[in-house]
Amino acid sequence: MMNARAFAAQTAPRRHAQRTRDPPGASRQHLAVTDNTEHQSSSAGSAAPHHRRHRPHWLPDRHTGARTLRVVAAAINSWFAHRAASKGAALSFYMLFSLAPILVLVISIAGLFFGAEAARGEIFSQLEGLVGEQGATAIQEILAATHRAGGSGMAALVATGILLVGATSAFAELKSSLDDIWHVPVPETAGWQQLLRTRLLSFSLVLVLAFMLLVSLIVNAALAVVERLWGQLWTQSWFAPVADVLSTAFSFAVVTALFAVIFKMLPNARIAWRDVTMGAVITALLFSIGKRLIGLYLGNSAVASSYGAAGSVVALMLWVYYSAQIFFFGAELTRQYALQFGSLRGKPAEKLAE
Repeated sequence: MMNARAFAAQTAPRRHAQRTRDPPGASRQHLAVTDNTEHQSSSAGSAAPHHRRHRPHWLPDRHTGARTLRVVAAAINSWFAHRAASKGAALSFYMLFSLAPILVLVISIAGLFFGAEAARGEIFSQLEGLVGEQGATAIQEILAATHRAGGSGMAALVATGILLVGATSAFAELKSSLDDIWHVPVPETAGWQQLLRTRLLSFSLVLVLAFMLLVSLIVNAALAVVERLWGQLWTQSWFAPVADVLSTAFSFAVVTALFAVIFKMLPNARIAWRDVTMGAVITALLFSIGKRLIGLYLGNSAVASSYGAAGSVVALMLWVYYSAQIFFFGAELTRQYALQFGSLRGKPAEKLAE
């Protein structure tokens, strides 16, 4: 009994002090305030994303510079890994035998609307600006030999078939190279249906080239008419530079559109138009710079002249080879941009093929 009374006497002051420090209902009020604060914070946290503006992924930020350097470095590594030099050599070989059939088909289609002479003059003018005088001369000689080899009857029919096969061979080789760059798996059964699909796709690009030639003829004719009318009304001294700028801008737009169509149509992969557009613009810029450097190299070196009569053909093949290196590097940049910035960002590799 004494022990119980002594224990009660000892614990009573402790309970009194606890009641003095914590008034009645304080614990419940503290819990209520804590729950209310947590509820408000959770409500604010859940409501915040609704008022937060999502920043578009294509806008530059503080990481854009570093990611751009990573894209360029990855494109260079992939360019070496995919053996672009060997692909360029194969493409230049196929292009040597496909260029004349391609030009024959393009001039024939465009000649239906503007006449063969106008189409031939326009395309040689464009080619001289691209490959230089030696390359344009070689193309003229090859095309003239192709016309002289024409026949009639069964020979003409066979020649037309060979013409179609030859015109699509370079694009078929280009498709194979782009499929390798985009890591498209090789089909297990490559039968005649796959071959026919590839040839039809390649022929569609020939039609695209013919359409672009038609547009180029229309634009150049329109500029010539405007320049002539402007010269009759006012002095044309200041309009000529403007016409040159417009013609250069249009040529750049045509090259960009051609690269975009090739990057989109040829590889058997899911690629968004915004990815190929960015890659085509960059490739067209590199191509515009590269063609001048290639022209300076071919014009100041003795590579072509050392081959004698075949010098023009060698100059053409060298131009195709170096241009192919620029094209394949642009394809690598397009792929890396799509993987790190564009529509393929974060997607597994097996989802890229169609």
